[in-house]
Amino acid sequence: MLRYPLVSLLICLATLTARAEVTVTPLFSDHMVLQREFTNPVWGRAEPGEVVTVSISGQTRSATTGDDGRWRVLLDPLPVGGPHRMAIEGSNTIHIEDILVGDVWLCSGQSNMQWTVERSKDSDLERLLADHPKIRFLMVPNRVAQSDDESLPASWLVCSPETVGPSYAVAYFFAKTVHKATGVPIGLLESASGGSAIESWIPRSTLEADGRFDPLLESWDERIEQYDEEADRDRYQKLLDARAAAAERAKAAGLPEPSYPWPPVVHPAESNNRPANCYHGMIAPVAGYGLKGVLWYQGESNADRAYQYRELFPVLIQSWRGLWQRDELPFYWVQLAGFADGGDSAWPELREAQSRTLALPSTGQALAIDVGEVDDIHPRDKQTVGRRLARIALAREYGVEIAYENPRFASMSVEGGKVKLTCTVEGTLEAHNGWAPKGFEIAGADRVFHPAEAKIVAADRIVVWSESVVEPVAVRYAWARNPVGNVRSAVGLPLDPFRTDDWEGVTAGKQRKPAGFGP
Repeated sequence: MLRYPLVSLLICLATLTARAEVTVTPLFSDHMVLQREFTNPVWGRAEPGEVVTVSISGQTRSATTGDDGRWRVLLDPLPVGGPHRMAIEGSNTIHIEDILVGDVWLCSGQSNMQWTVERSKDSDLERLLADHPKIRFLMVPNRVAQSDDESLPASWLVCSPETVGPSYAVAYFFAKTVHKATGVPIGLLESASGGSAIESWIPRSTLEADGRFDPLLESWDERIEQYDEEADRDRYQKLLDARAAAAERAKAAGLPEPSYPWPPVVHPAESNNRPANCYHGMIAPVAGYGLKGVLWYQGESNADRAYQYRELFPVLIQSWRGLWQRDELPFYWVQLAGFADGGDSAWPELREAQSRTLALPSTGQALAIDVGEVDDIHPRDKQTVGRRLARIALAREYGVEIAYENPRFASMSVEGGKVKLTCTVEGTLEAHNGWAPKGFEIAGADRVFHPAEAKIVAADRIVVWSESVVEPVAVRYAWARNPVGNVRSAVGLPLDPFRTDDWEGVTAGKQRKPAGFGP
């Protein structure tokens, strides 16, 4: 007779025990890196009204959970060092071991940021030499969400030959350079998604409040409302059938098989191009964690709307600074690398949009036009890119006296049918391998550009001319998808691609996501 009441009582007690257990977000786990000299928040969940106490390095902080069961404490700034141990106590106790205090960088963007060490140049050597116990990384799962997803099935890893392979290559080479130069422990929050558009990393409420992006948001709403999954599957099956036939022909001819067709069958509501989707799934779970700064490598998926990127990119930066409540959170990015053939295209305009964003404070740009690959959108040389980002950080954040700024166009004048260009440069301009400067074009009032000759005449000056243009009015440099420009600074940093004109570009007025570009 007592058996069933006893079972009910045991179930009730077990339920109360489970509900009361204190938890902490996996951002706070063994081997993590806390941001030095920063008031670090620590947060999690527990029973409503429960007191949770966090202790580390001689300090103790407590918080009482609200009705929603959330708790959050703020730790006083800690100096570089460790390892430390953290205790989180409530109805149960959590111990977190091997905590270092150093600098944490959020690394985000699309596939060139997501590209791993094991797929990069000299990966076998890089893995062999990757014994860096004071470099740690946490890889946020590649996922999208329709609303903030606070779950985070991930944990911190210590950099070693066994763990480094899946780590983001650009981020790792950045971290290795900074750590070796300063000795400061480095933590990397790796959160990127291949093929993602920049608007997917921005909260929808931010885009709506801005007003400039209504056509973009409307195009996605229409796409979702009109989506026909059966027709999409039929479309993709036809592409698969065509690919299979092409693969058979390639095999018979001894040629490489073609890649699988794109885009796949994905409901547009679940696309990593849809506004806010990557933000909800991959930024919201880490928002607020103590950071030194952000590294960003993205833009390929927005190239066809480069003029719009001029507006979207600053909005992204400012929205993330708002999330972290830091108006000048350092934000450094990689300009698009060279890729494919073709002269006039949207890619130079996207690079231009990236460069224009340097007008925001505490920003920096690393160029990659000279490390691109004509037949692959993913250059394997991620070492150069990571080191160039590290130059910026070392000079701007760590007080190291090192050249870090790419030469940039400053002004022009016309005399005797020739254009004199003045650039800002650390040191002197030079042409790679001692060749004459390449990559310049010149145009007259007819707006027709012709290949131009050029000569470096002073540390910061270049003269450009063409016999085909008697009265020049405009010059462009490295204005192509995969430019041949060879002008750089004495330490090998490329001259930023530029144009002196403001004539309407090929992406002007494009505000909606192109039909058929991605799911």
